[in-house]
Amino acid sequence: MNMFSTIAQAWKVADIRKKIIFTLLMLLVFRIGSNIPVPGIDRAVLDEVFNGGTGLFALFDLFSGGSFSNFTIFALSITPYITASIILQLLCIAIPALERLSREGTEGRKKIAQYTRYLTVILAFIQAIGLAIGLFRQALVSTDFFSVAVIVLVLSAGTAFLMWLGEQINENGIGNGISLIIFGGIIARLPSACHSIFIKMQAGDINVVETIIFVVFALAIIIGIIEIQQGQRRIPVQYAKRVVGRKMYGGQNTHIPLRVNQAGVIPVIFSLSLLQFPLTLTYFFQGSSFTEWVTKWLSPYGNPGVWIYATLNIILIIFFTYFYTAITFQPAEVANNMKNNGGFIPGIRPGKPTVDYLTKVMNRITLVSGIFLAVISTLPTLLSQFTEFDIKFGGTSLLIAVGVALDTIKQLENQMIMRNYQGFLK
Repeated sequence: MNMFSTIAQAWKVADIRKKIIFTLLMLLVFRIGSNIPVPGIDRAVLDEVFNGGTGLFALFDLFSGGSFSNFTIFALSITPYITASIILQLLCIAIPALERLSREGTEGRKKIAQYTRYLTVILAFIQAIGLAIGLFRQALVSTDFFSVAVIVLVLSAGTAFLMWLGEQINENGIGNGISLIIFGGIIARLPSACHSIFIKMQAGDINVVETIIFVVFALAIIIGIIEIQQGQRRIPVQYAKRVVGRKMYGGQNTHIPLRVNQAGVIPVIFSLSLLQFPLTLTYFFQGSSFTEWVTKWLSPYGNPGVWIYATLNIILIIFFTYFYTAITFQPAEVANNMKNNGGFIPGIRPGKPTVDYLTKVMNRITLVSGIFLAVISTLPTLLSQFTEFDIKFGGTSLLIAVGVALDTIKQLENQMIMRNYQGFLK
């Protein structure tokens, strides 16, 4: 009740109310565009192409909220932007010039954001060409140059428009625009998932008790995701007193908040991309021995493929959790900044001992994070295989949806705190 009371208080603030309305309108535009089909596509052939819903394209369909399988103007969704952002992050580590640029404050971040936009458009154009003359070629009504060019331009423009839409939400709305667009696509699948469960209950495939157990199980997973996403290991830091001129600095105690899930949802996405690549190839080799082998041994719908798929998924997620955490968190840099500012961890000497200590602590909590991500990602696959529940919300969906919701709530709470209102989170 306190949360609803706080929402009512926030709604009374004209500035916040305008931002909320603007954000909702932008998401409405996104959902409207997600139902506008690309011209020149045979829908009957398109349904045959996506019959089964497996492979890497299922991941694209997740981010687009069904726009990919329906081949609408937002079929590429914001995935080229995500890819471009990841590429730029890795390049900032590998290329010294970009690394220096990333440390130049606001202007440096603006420049990197500009490079990300350019790369997004390039990737969207390349992906659009690949879809038009590759996967969806058999679904094209006409394969002449003009028809293909129109499809490529429409798909590329759709991604560019979504990127602009996200930036407008960042400037004039509440929350991260790109994340909210992905969130909107995921949540849009909820009504169809609930309708599917209701139909199966009417048909007698599942009963009320099983549905209640499933709902309780889903709520428990969501609570677990919230706890892990919010979890931190706080490393105490003390700053020595030092005199500069006539002023004394330091002497205060603070902490370094190490997030339990430092890598976010990236390890799950990387793992799914690798595991579902062989399944994606089966689209192009229908009825071949290769397709039969992949379906049996590497597919989450095969036997023993479901167990091999689950095992590889767990191993890859834990590996990518360590890999991405090592990229985003640099113990040597943190220790060096502490040393330069006169800070130290009580009981740990500055320099290499501090680096070793931070590395050891980060490795321990990363293991917990990796196991958690692996369990959350694998359980829905196993449940879909051995129960009648067709779970549209996998681990990736829940992690993204809950993470974006928490981030948006925090941003809204911060704006309310500035107006002396009580926030959502305690």
